[in-house]
Amino acid sequence: MTFIIFIHRPFTMLMLSNKDTYICKLRKHKMKPKNNSWKGISTVAMHANGNEHDSDAHLVPIYATSTFTFPTAEEGMERFKNSDKSQIYSRWGNPTFKAAEQTIEQLETFRLKDSAGEQLQVKALLHASGQAAMTTMFMSNLQAGDAILSHYSLYGGTYELMHKVLAQTGVQTIIEDLRNLESLEQALKQYPKIKLVHIETPANPTIQCVDIEAVTKLAHHYGKLVTVDNTFATPYLQQPFAYGVDFVFHSTTKFLNGHGNAIGGVLLGKDIEFMKTKAWKWYALLGGNSNPFDAFLLSQGMKTLEVRMERHCSNGLAIAEYLQQHPAVAHVNYAGFASHPDHATCMKQMKHPGPMLSFELKGGLAAGKKFIDALKMCVRAVSLGTVDTLISHPASMTHFGVSAEEKAKYGITDGLIRMSVGIEYVEDIKDDLDQALQTSQLSK
Repeated sequence: MTFIIFIHRPFTMLMLSNKDTYICKLRKHKMKPKNNSWKGISTVAMHANGNEHDSDAHLVPIYATSTFTFPTAEEGMERFKNSDKSQIYSRWGNPTFKAAEQTIEQLETFRLKDSAGEQLQVKALLHASGQAAMTTMFMSNLQAGDAILSHYSLYGGTYELMHKVLAQTGVQTIIEDLRNLESLEQALKQYPKIKLVHIETPANPTIQCVDIEAVTKLAHHYGKLVTVDNTFATPYLQQPFAYGVDFVFHSTTKFLNGHGNAIGGVLLGKDIEFMKTKAWKWYALLGGNSNPFDAFLLSQGMKTLEVRMERHCSNGLAIAEYLQQHPAVAHVNYAGFASHPDHATCMKQMKHPGPMLSFELKGGLAAGKKFIDALKMCVRAVSLGTVDTLISHPASMTHFGVSAEEKAKYGITDGLIRMSVGIEYVEDIKDDLDQALQTSQLSK
């Protein structure tokens, strides 16, 4: 005799016989929430990956497993055929990765439409680090004999990846000032092997801004791909896909996570087929996958993206204005100032200039070292985008691997200090800066 028991929730069917017991899970058909009717980006950040999961957990579970079981041989075959690799092997994908990917996809396309007037669709791949995501981006699009065109004042890791790693694969890197459209077009004509134009805006650490729309339009005219590093701005402040770019990249370690407790990176592309095939193949073969715990932390961090960025930005403006008038400071790089050479570009494509700035102290390197050593609350650390204020010395830290000649050319001087303004009470940030700035000007 066989008894069949149907349990409505969690949609599990048990078939009990006198010989065998069969347990077959009937998967829930979860509808991915659509954000085109949502009015706020905070709603997207909290609900884009849905609130219903296999375990009925409120938050996305941490799928801490290297591999996934198949109830039947046929199910296993179907999963391998399917472009969704999130339930086969965690180097290929994982449900916790997928939840974070869906949120970032929706954030980067919030309120954006495609040519048919529908919600713009992009595909994300979550990586173990920003460098891993960037490597997938470059390796899946370039081959020996191709060239990259980018601009100066790049993150040191990007610069070294281009000039030291890609160079060994036969990919040439060409650096121009992409803010000068005449120079850009001349380079596109002079170097027909250029396949990809890579933009980092705002740039690290001089806060230079490149006109995404203008560069993309010109690059596409010459048949080139365009990629944008959107780490500093986040989709809350800037949406490169609005200007037609092909790929967007983030170090999710920074503002998207926001708490400095997990490393990660993400690559997004609007060619869905490419992202699911060639880009995914490089991602899987290079082994740059994320891990479930870091992906979980990223998903939780993104829920507060808007409220964090609002405070980061208001504090950033207040601190920039404070530093600009301080007698110990020679110069402040902050795109929100009308005096910044890229102010108009910044205000055209960003909701707010953001919380990143750099400044030059009177007294150069010696003053800079005294200043950093004297800090009592602000944190001496590389990286950025955490809730606390981080201060570093680019020339000797993030850009240590860049030659002295190149650093000088790009404005990365020995006295330059980079600051990621946190969300502490702004007067406390000012007080700490003030006592450290005073110390920096003391003679021995």
